[in-house]
Amino acid sequence: MKNFDALIIGAGQAGPSLAGRLTRSGMTVALVERKLFGGTCVNTGCMPTKTLVASAYAAHVARRAADFGVVLAAPPRIDMKKVKARADAVSANARTGVERYLRGMRDCTVIHGHARLESPTVVSVGNEELSAPRIFLNVGGRASVPAMPGVDDVPFLTNTTMLAIDTVPDHLVVVGGSYVGLEFAQMYRRFGAAVTIVEMAPRLIGREDEDVSEEIRQIFEREGITVRTSARCISLSPHERGVSVGVDCPDGPPHAIGSHVLLAVGRRPNTDDLGLDKAGVATDARGYITVDESLATNVPGIWALGDCNGRGAFTHTAYNDYEIVAANLLDGQHRELRQRVPAYALYTDPPLGRVGLTDTQARQSGRPLLVAKRPMTRVGRAVEKDETQGFMKAVVDAETHRILGAAILGTGGDEAIHGVIDIMNANVAYEVLQHAVPIHPTVSELLPTLLGDLAPMQPAH
Repeated sequence: MKNFDALIIGAGQAGPSLAGRLTRSGMTVALVERKLFGGTCVNTGCMPTKTLVASAYAAHVARRAADFGVVLAAPPRIDMKKVKARADAVSANARTGVERYLRGMRDCTVIHGHARLESPTVVSVGNEELSAPRIFLNVGGRASVPAMPGVDDVPFLTNTTMLAIDTVPDHLVVVGGSYVGLEFAQMYRRFGAAVTIVEMAPRLIGREDEDVSEEIRQIFEREGITVRTSARCISLSPHERGVSVGVDCPDGPPHAIGSHVLLAVGRRPNTDDLGLDKAGVATDARGYITVDESLATNVPGIWALGDCNGRGAFTHTAYNDYEIVAANLLDGQHRELRQRVPAYALYTDPPLGRVGLTDTQARQSGRPLLVAKRPMTRVGRAVEKDETQGFMKAVVDAETHRILGAAILGTGGDEAIHGVIDIMNANVAYEVLQHAVPIHPTVSELLPTLLGDLAPMQPAH
């Protein structure tokens, strides 16, 4: 048995950075990765998909060139093999960089293999056993494949296998109208595919406010994407043109025929083959590892970081998990998950930047609220770019004057939202942002103007 001061299972967003901090503090570390270094973000998530989004945006702008007074000699053509090669290269470069960083780290032993817990202090990798008083689980997650009728009878794609496609589908049917599904739906529409979205809920991205969901639906439908919501029963069956997706919707035909079908109906943690039971590590009903506010599991000396703990499911939250653990273990601090201001983005075009509570969640608090909303048609930067779809809005506690939440669905929304994120993290009154003097012309410059429009929230109807 080989003994270390710490074992890290998984080389996702949290693991490599934690290895760096632990080794710099004088500890010996073993990091075990069973497949691809860099985790979901580098290999099947943020980096390759946002590279594809960028290619799709370039195609969209090229088609609109005449709107900007630019005349192209011929209509733009999509070279999907080159599009895919570019995304592959971005991922490969990042993955290689992560592995090189770890293998060059002093006092860090990198092991390629499948790690399983044998006890609260012992991990096996093949025939080898490793021991340490501290174990950190950073094993990530993967696409969930529900047991819907016919799923075993047809070929289907997930967010991972979708990245292997180097041709444009004739008709892509996306089952799932949430974040992953929407990004793939729009990008492949812009690559030239016919696209249909099938969603069981009454509206897209149901965790967002209704006005955000409706605006995104209108944006998609203007681009020629068919949206089928309230699909109470979804089934799959073979068809001569690919796959028939049966939908039980209030209106429209009972089937959507696709050459390809993408299942984008959620994620599940990679915890079912980790040997958690041998170590006594508790999970919830969905398999996520249960952690406290410091990321510690119920077993002393074992922590869970990133997607596998169900407390964030984003690259930035996984990295923050590392920061919390490192600060508490090595810096004598007492940082907790509850201190994190939740924020994320949806990378459709235009993107959605979100922070804090939705309007609906804020109403449920029962506190007096102030709200403001402004269409992107009144944002000079959006007008100049001729990208005026969407809006920005904010909700504020009327008594404390703290911003409770905000959404920017519009050009640059994923960047401009950081002004609000910073104010919320600083825990200061909204007037601090309202009295700022932002740069013109930007999207961010409308945030003070937006806050100047705050008015009491009217009761929900």
